[in-house]
Amino acid sequence: MSVALPWRHALLALAVVAVWGTNFAIIRIALEEMPPLTMATLRFLFALLPAALFLQRPAVPWRDLAAYGVLIGAGQFGLLFVAMQGRISPGLASLVVQTQVFFTIGLAMWVARRSGGAHQERLRPFQWIALALAAAGLVVIALNVDAQTTPLGVLMVLAAALSWAGGNIVSRRAGRVNMLAYVVWASLFSVPPLLVLAWIVEGPERIAHGLQHAGAATWAAVLWQSVGNTLFGYAAWGWLLLRHPASTIVPWALLVPVFGLVSSALWLGEPLPAWKVGAAALVVGGLALNLWWPALRGLLKR
Repeated sequence: MSVALPWRHALLALAVVAVWGTNFAIIRIALEEMPPLTMATLRFLFALLPAALFLQRPAVPWRDLAAYGVLIGAGQFGLLFVAMQGRISPGLASLVVQTQVFFTIGLAMWVARRSGGAHQERLRPFQWIALALAAAGLVVIALNVDAQTTPLGVLMVLAAALSWAGGNIVSRRAGRVNMLAYVVWASLFSVPPLLVLAWIVEGPERIAHGLQHAGAATWAAVLWQSVGNTLFGYAAWGWLLLRHPASTIVPWALLVPVFGLVSSALWLGEPLPAWKVGAAALVVGGLALNLWWPALRGLLKR
């Protein structure tokens, strides 16, 4: 992390990644009483209302808001919540979903090639090494699947990461807009597909049972998805990005899986055997190499 950040801004960045990381344990707690697709629907409903009444719709095409809303809503969080209901542990979910970084790079290259852009991106040698490190971490996870983390759960979270990457590609077309408003208005298109999926997959009886029997802690966890992760998280992150270079702020996101693993271990008793720590080191190491190598190489050449 950059020492150039004032300490108050550093604390704000730390608070955001702490919220995003510990949220995986909170999700798992809420899933004890709330069906996953129902919870995802409520997450985006409460992110949309009442915030949309106070935030002006960003000046982007409706089709982009719709694409982002479906990809992030039904794709990322729908798959993630379903996977986390007994198919993958919260700590590993927080780690595996970070592969969205590499999916985003791959999708950006594919889009540039299809559009025939003059500046088509290619993977540079350090990115191949970073990808290999992260892939090695995933192999370690795959070799240690058990009752808590199944192959299906890992695949579902990888699909969630791919959906997140697709949302990143769509949001890049927006340029410099208020990302909090963007996410809030895109939630308008997250709710309908999630509600339909919940109705088909979980059924009206299970939905009603989950709503009627959810306790205060579960409702607090649902609201935390909307208020903490969306409204606070995106607003604070966007505020920091407006005041500091992305290269100073973005590295803080590497702490998300660290908070995810530690909070799951402390709150849920998720074991942290050596293989899990090693897998985390490989994935986070790959992410860090991809992020920091260009700057580090520039310093070494001075």
